[in-house]
Amino acid sequence: MINKGPKWKRVRSYAGPVPRARHGHRAVSIRELVVVFGGGNEGIATNLHVYNSVTRQWFLPAVRGDIPPGCAAHGFVCEGTRILVFGGMVEFGQYTNSLYELQASRWLWKKLKPRPPRNASLPCPRIGHSFTLHANKCYLFGGMANDSEDPNGNIPRYLDDFYELELQVQSGVKGWNIPETKGGGPSARESHSSVVYCGKGGSGPKLYIFGGMCGRGLGNFSPVSEFKTCQLGFPGAPSAVKITKDKDSVHITWEPPTSPLGKITEYSMYLAPCHMILQKSF
Repeated sequence: MINKGPKWKRVRSYAGPVPRARHGHRAVSIRELVVVFGGGNEGIATNLHVYNSVTRQWFLPAVRGDIPPGCAAHGFVCEGTRILVFGGMVEFGQYTNSLYELQASRWLWKKLKPRPPRNASLPCPRIGHSFTLHANKCYLFGGMANDSEDPNGNIPRYLDDFYELELQVQSGVKGWNIPETKGGGPSARESHSSVVYCGKGGSGPKLYIFGGMCGRGLGNFSPVSEFKTCQLGFPGAPSAVKITKDKDSVHITWEPPTSPLGKITEYSMYLAPCHMILQKSF
């Protein structure tokens, strides 16, 4: 029997300035081009990298205009040949709520200033939000803000706000709006995923939100979960953790950590499993 399903294949043959290793970046496709922006690994990446899937070449386009700073965990959507970038982390603990547009046909950046919603503020600076395009609107949900007044500090605040951004034709935006929703919305979270699905039968498009982190220990995981936390021989951390969930509590046990520096008496562990699906009809 021949398997006709999808097949993974690693791309090994390419040329040009290859982007360095990173996480928290975003990518979109424009015809045969894959456009990669942001992310970081020992510093936030600032260059815009483009991969031509036909010629298998990376290149750095000669961008101009209001070039944004590098950012990570930002919103990144594409409509035709224009790309919108919203929010993200520009430095450690420093988040932004800036909105930029890139006209990829000319590699021209432009900083946009949409009007705020009626009787409400602009979306606050954030990271880890979802930013989803459907028709002439982008839908912003959640993320994480930093409430620390110290630029070197980080006091996380998880968000559950929901905005829509109306776009102008071809270039520019009109403004933010807070749509009136019904039903129980998803809890505050960041690093979740979001997608619009247009079903058949005239049911209308729906926005689905799944997963993410909410900074709490209790969540929808299995009654007993066991996993390895690091590679064998890694000093200073437990080599295995077992989580047992009761009705109102969670019990954690672990194998004692070891360190060449002696006995470890204190360390921190963070659990943040949290998921929910939001179904929004337009």
